[in-house]
Amino acid sequence: MARVPLAALNRKPNRTARRTREPALPQLELSARPHPWLRALGLTAVVVVGAWLGLLIVGNVRTPVGPMNTTMALRPSLTGGTKINVSPLGALTLDSHVAPVRLDVNVDQLDPMRSQALVDHPERISGLQDEVVRDVEHGTLDLAVRSCVAVVSGATALGLAVYRRPRRALAAGGLALTLLAASGATAYATWNPKSVLEPKFSGLLSSAPSLVGNARNIVTEFDVYQKELARLVTNVTRLYDVTSTLPAYQPDPTTLRVLHVSDIHLNPASWKIIASLVEQYKVNVIVDSGDTMDHGTAAENAFLDPIAGLGVPYVWVRGNHDSRVTQRYLERMKNVHVLDDGRAQTVGGLRFAGIGDPQFTPDRSVVPGGDKAETLAGDRLASALHDQKTAGTPVDIAVAHEPDAARETDGEVPLVLCGHLHHEGNEILKYGTRLRMEGSTGGSGLRAVEHQYPAPIEASILYFDRGTRRLQAWDEIRLGGLGLTTAEVSRHLPKENEPGATPAPSAPATPSKTASTPGP
Repeated sequence: MARVPLAALNRKPNRTARRTREPALPQLELSARPHPWLRALGLTAVVVVGAWLGLLIVGNVRTPVGPMNTTMALRPSLTGGTKINVSPLGALTLDSHVAPVRLDVNVDQLDPMRSQALVDHPERISGLQDEVVRDVEHGTLDLAVRSCVAVVSGATALGLAVYRRPRRALAAGGLALTLLAASGATAYATWNPKSVLEPKFSGLLSSAPSLVGNARNIVTEFDVYQKELARLVTNVTRLYDVTSTLPAYQPDPTTLRVLHVSDIHLNPASWKIIASLVEQYKVNVIVDSGDTMDHGTAAENAFLDPIAGLGVPYVWVRGNHDSRVTQRYLERMKNVHVLDDGRAQTVGGLRFAGIGDPQFTPDRSVVPGGDKAETLAGDRLASALHDQKTAGTPVDIAVAHEPDAARETDGEVPLVLCGHLHHEGNEILKYGTRLRMEGSTGGSGLRAVEHQYPAPIEASILYFDRGTRRLQAWDEIRLGGLGLTTAEVSRHLPKENEPGATPAPSAPATPSKTASTPGP
């Protein structure tokens, strides 16, 4: 047996040689990290979705407001604002702020005991306004705290589920809290307390457009308006019991109410809607800015017969779908006042002047130089308005069918009404004249079925001070078109009539001897 030297046993192996004999291992490469902006985008999505889920699941606060039990919640929104849902009657929408969150207030039910206490002790109503304010402040504070917890919890939970790292999850929760704080700061910076003056009603509440006051009170008596809000709270019991007992509109004796309609286009349903508005709003005068017909033929004249039964004066100008045959037929009706060639008439306490559309295009043809014809017609109307002003009998309202003609009256009249484009509009022209464009009160007539969605039926109620004969406020009424049942009423005030604004100068009184100029 061969002996192995001890030195050989103690000799260390040659590692270099070993490495050379062993096969080389494949080199491993780490996968490329995602771009930072992709990671940021993903984190943002987690924050937004998690915060929204948190608000949706645990962000509601139930709080009493006066005799009502309500639920308050913040919801993501592109426009902000406040929505008050009074189920099953409808909703009120206020443009209270501009922020990526909307305040939703749902009136769930009435507390029978608190409601009965108000009925039994009417003297408590005097303190109801302060109580409502305290309740709302308390509920808002609770909502703020609950919303902070909701967004942090939701974003953190979703971050943990997505990233499985506590640090990333906590970062998502912190960013959600920052987002909510920034939204709150934006809402505070853009808060508009005057938004309550211009609520938008929908559902059954649209049948009570003056739920909290009339056009004059909300301008000159804001404290009364606030008390009316408190009175509304006490009347909610009746609103729930019988919808027909909604507080009815109480017309101010000093307010003149004008119903502006346009572009009926042979829609027979329009007459029932107009008659309903006349009765509901106690309208003094109706103004129709044209296109009542579709082709202007004598065979269509019978469509105009319901005008005689509306019970109020009907001021009318010719549109491009109305013919001279149409105009002559209307001139024979006792309650119709046809405006043309700039001649003025005093109707219902207001002085009107207008001009018919110079073009007759029932087949929608475009007449060469058509816009020029409209401008020339507007110039003729502006000249007549100027002559009336020089003679000491200024016109309060000018009427034309086409907006291009209406714009030519700028500086000669406080307000000009028009239509033609089948959508509502409001514009202050360069020299101070307000242009109010009405939509289609006929829902575009037979044209309602030409597009994917039917055109709405639109009309407006204009409120005028009887003394100054100036516009105080207006309600835009929008009803769902063919086959729809939606309804909205939006109240608007001119800036000069908002609380704290400098009142407009009074217009000179019209002498009685020239109170009316015969129509054509």
